[in-house]
Amino acid sequence: MVLEKDVNYIVSGLERSGTSLLMQILKAGGLLIGFDESRSANDSNPKGYYELEGGKIINRLIDGNFPLEKYRGKFIKITAFGLKFLPPGKYKIIYSERNIEEILDSMEEMMGKKDLNRDATKQAFVKLNNMIKQQIRKRKDIEHIIINYNQTISNPKSNINKIADFLNLSEKTQSKMMTAIDSRLYRQRRN
Repeated sequence: MVLEKDVNYIVSGLERSGTSLLMQILKAGGLLIGFDESRSANDSNPKGYYELEGGKIINRLIDGNFPLEKYRGKFIKITAFGLKFLPPGKYKIIYSERNIEEILDSMEEMMGKKDLNRDATKQAFVKLNNMIKQQIRKRKDIEHIIINYNQTISNPKSNINKIADFLNLSEKTQSKMMTAIDSRLYRQRRN
């Protein structure tokens, strides 16, 4: 599946919000994705992180020396905070959201300890999430959709259809994308 060569495609969201799953879905559909082996799969992400430079892109975006032009026509992952530093361009962003309590549970599990300032962390993450969504809505050079992780696991077809409509993908590609959904990896589930 070929994406537009003059567009930077980005998967984004807060950490632990399902961005790796979105990258897996896109890869399963045959879309080009940019990642390296700087961050290996582990218990927190057994199928891999699909990141570039171990997720250190933000520092390079801040410094203005991340080569976005090198990744046009393929998806890369940039966490939510990094979107603040995107230079003017042409972007299509798939933004992942997840129940905030599940994000915090997942972060604690990954760190192997309780967050003693969980309420403050929660407030900061909610504020960041809202600020970034507002910023990308306002930018004329960004098209975006928001995909809910919880719904992607519970009702994958609906969200994969949403992604397919956004990217103008075929039904055959959508079927391939469905194969990436593994509900066994939905841990830290809140009802």
